[in-house]
Amino acid sequence: MKEGNAISLPKGWEVKKLGEICEFENGDRGVNYPSKSHRTEMGIPFINAGHLTSNGLDIYSMDYISKERFDLLGSGKVQKGDILFCLRGSLGKFAKVHEFSEGAIASSLVIVRPKSKVTSDFLMIYFESKICADMITDFANGAAQPNLSAGNLKNFIIPLPPLSEQQRIVAILDEAFAGIAKAKAKAEQNLKNAKELFESYLQGVFENKGEGWEEKTLEQISKSFGRGKSRHRPRNFEGLYGGAYPFIQTGDIRNCNHYITEYTQTYNDLGLAQSKLWPAGTICITIAANIAETGVLTFDACFPDSVIGVVVNENLADRDFVEYLLQSFKARIQSLGKGSAQANINMGTFENELFPFPTVAEQKEIVQKLNALSAETKRLEGIYQQKINDLEELKKSVLQKAFRGELRSPEGAEYRSEGHRPSLRMGKNIPQSPERA
Repeated sequence: MKEGNAISLPKGWEVKKLGEICEFENGDRGVNYPSKSHRTEMGIPFINAGHLTSNGLDIYSMDYISKERFDLLGSGKVQKGDILFCLRGSLGKFAKVHEFSEGAIASSLVIVRPKSKVTSDFLMIYFESKICADMITDFANGAAQPNLSAGNLKNFIIPLPPLSEQQRIVAILDEAFAGIAKAKAKAEQNLKNAKELFESYLQGVFENKGEGWEEKTLEQISKSFGRGKSRHRPRNFEGLYGGAYPFIQTGDIRNCNHYITEYTQTYNDLGLAQSKLWPAGTICITIAANIAETGVLTFDACFPDSVIGVVVNENLADRDFVEYLLQSFKARIQSLGKGSAQANINMGTFENELFPFPTVAEQKEIVQKLNALSAETKRLEGIYQQKINDLEELKKSVLQKAFRGELRSPEGAEYRSEGHRPSLRMGKNIPQSPERA
């Protein structure tokens, strides 16, 4: 919220600080704070930011502490109906306590306990609103990891209607949000279906091989086949970078859409001397970190030995066919890399793997069909993604109306109380509420 903006509020509404209408309680940050060694498989819930979801607390990944450790804590003990708000890390994340009658919070959270003038459900709506998001932006500090204090949160302002109006707004929003959630779930399912349609067709092409298809390795259909080079140690030596030669990394391949058109790093002459420049048209395959991701270079570039390069022999294979072929085998290839802290596969995975190849002419026909289906799939994905975005904007719009007193009543008549409209100014210079003016 920026200083100078104002919202006209209906009669009976007040401008309050959260500290006036809620109690706040930090977790115990002293010597009794439960370290990892104090966690138990069962006991009293010990709640951190990772347990906060839009549907409440994630009880399936919950941490626990013993009753003895819980009794040592001097603060941060939750009650049913409390709202837990994240002050750092996942800043602004929140959830209401429905699931537990007792528990304790990690140091990254604060308990927000409503007093008699506000309901917890209305506070939940506030924490989801743009008003709260703007207050977080105004008060957050710490460049590397923005954070708040409970004191900051106490100074957040909230437009507050009477309790009966809070209940009416919550009832309307519950109904509206349920409808939006249903529509969004349908759009998300349609988006998923569109993606799965292409994947299903892609898998079918290579599983239902025709007559005359031959099993070959990638090396057999390549002019050049091998790992990238980055011989210098340490690899992050700054003297290698900042020149004219694109240096492709696994993340660049993961983020591309079949064709690598962007890069985030470059080699200079020294960097090139200890590496290798691969030509445009090379198929890149990641074999570490983001495993089995593929993309085709649209420019000459270097890449490290965590990437395999394939320069296809056009007399034996179509480049785009090979890239689609590798996409179809991605799930199986990725399964070969499981079982380590950072999944990886090696050169041998691709040296020994046999892939099905029809004639080059048939490969080109298959590519044309896949390209057409891919384009149609992306068109549908764009439509469904836009619907999801529109529903998110609708939800924000409804929330904004709620805090201006502009929500329609259940009968459809728009609610706009007549009379005095106190001004709600945005920013840290908090105005007095009408009763104190």
